Amino acid sequence: MKKNGALIFLECLKKEGVDTIFGFPGGVVLPIYDELYDFDLNHILVRHEQGAVHMADGYSRATGRPGVVLVTSGPGATNTVTGIATAYMDSIPVVVFTGQVPTALIGNDAFQEADIVGITRPCTKHNYLVKDIKDLPRIIKEAFYIATTGRPGPVLVDLPKDVLTAEAEYKYPEKVHIDSYQPNYTGHPGQIKKAVDFILKSKRPVIYAGGGVVLSNAAPELKALAEKLKLPATTTLMGLGGFPGTHPLFMGMLGMHGTYAANMAVMNTDCLIAIGARFDDRVTGKIDEFAPYAGIVHIDIDPTSISKNVKVDIPIVGDVKSVLKDLLKLIPAQKVREFKKTLEPWHSQVRQWEETHRLSYKQEPKGKIKPQYVIERLYAATKGDAIITTEVGQNQMWAAQFFKYDKPRTFISSGGLGTMGFGFPAAIGAQVAMPKKTVIGIAGDGSFQMNIQELATAVQYKLPVKIAILNNMVLGMVRQWQEFFYDKRYSHTCISVAPDFVKLAEAYGAVGLRAKTPEEVDGVIKEALAVKDRPVIMDFRIDQFEPVLPMVPAGQPLNKMLLV
Repeated sequence: MKKNGALIFLECLKKEGVDTIFGFPGGVVLPIYDELYDFDLNHILVRHEQGAVHMADGYSRATGRPGVVLVTSGPGATNTVTGIATAYMDSIPVVVFTGQVPTALIGNDAFQEADIVGITRPCTKHNYLVKDIKDLPRIIKEAFYIATTGRPGPVLVDLPKDVLTAEAEYKYPEKVHIDSYQPNYTGHPGQIKKAVDFILKSKRPVIYAGGGVVLSNAAPELKALAEKLKLPATTTLMGLGGFPGTHPLFMGMLGMHGTYAANMAVMNTDCLIAIGARFDDRVTGKIDEFAPYAGIVHIDIDPTSISKNVKVDIPIVGDVKSVLKDLLKLIPAQKVREFKKTLEPWHSQVRQWEETHRLSYKQEPKGKIKPQYVIERLYAATKGDAIITTEVGQNQMWAAQFFKYDKPRTFISSGGLGTMGFGFPAAIGAQVAMPKKTVIGIAGDGSFQMNIQELATAVQYKLPVKIAILNNMVLGMVRQWQEFFYDKRYSHTCISVAPDFVKLAEAYGAVGLRAKTPEEVDGVIKEALAVKDRPVIMDFRIDQFEPVLPMVPAGQPLNKMLLV
């Protein structure tokens, strides 16, 4: 029996286990929306296509499953680019379907035509232009396979209108085989053995874990390794939750706004075990002075990431979960006790660093609200049992520093691209994916306004997302740089002209709450958490001059932190 391309498209998504599409209709994808009218598939109608991709991204990060986006051609497609680039930088599996003008009109500057394949080539893992309906099932199968295997990432499929209206016999392929794409999951046994021997000879080892631990669901294996050998551990921003934040071996996040203990440990380690991390510049600081005494073991599924930024001594290409399982099996039980004993001076040194400079702030009872206090009260109110999304800037760093993430996929943030406007739609996507979980979006008043229109989406679908705006009426992180490095010349970072967020929430049909004093913080949080049928905006009026500390100035080594 023949089916049209639009119906074949939906049948293919069903075969891939897709339960939700984040989308916005338009002319050339109307055949799909017409078939969707009678099709059993959840569709979330967004208010802007960028929001759709961030929602699919948040959905994916919360579940581990690929997020799916459907938009029209031209501006509908181009509006997805920031979201696609965000997912690409953080290795998030998202499949974006864009409409395209009929194949006969491609290249003729037809109405709402854009070369989205060309535009997104640098920021997708792969992309396709479907030219024949007979290729549609195979291409969709490949798109999901490529997005979710190896190092994950976004894949775009461009769908000309005539492909959607044409008819063909429908048969979904059972398997995928791409000669040029064969991800390697199993680490080389010899390299793994070398890593074990090297670790057991070290005196000052450190685990440095990144987002790859979360993506490969390797948190149990990472915890097992750290506990078996009593290894101090730190994570990147993207790795938060990959190692329990309340664990005694956890030193906190490292890098530009990392803890004193984590940064000092990395600068003094003789064995750095990098797991699913890519040595980003925000983590390394000055590269030629990064971990100067360390031999480096690097486990990563992407061979192009190894020795790309920092030369490593023992590279292991493979899936983090698989490699850690093999590594754990090779650790000789008879050597473990003696090895742990040799680490006692190192643990003593780490504890000393932790006690010397802890993350701290001072909340005066009658003073202005400190942003760190808001984060800590959110943690106390939820007992850490929440999914936290963030915007980008100071709010992001305070959320990383002062909320403890014991489980993977509970911290969702734009790391590599640093996309303002990401956190709120990502929270919506996470809430769609996890309807019974508490989802809190921690935002700055600048970032929140970048995709504020998605309040309508959250209200329409009765999503109880909680947004905590740390409102200081400035572009906080940019202003902090101006204060520290530009002689307090605050050029165009004041955003005091802004909506009343409480009234704005009410105008959209959401709940709006405000706290102006420390005494009001707990009451606002309690009231917000009690709302179960609509989004809530909490407007916390925080101290405008509070900086994020520690801070490693750009281009400096990790031990050159600004602490006060």
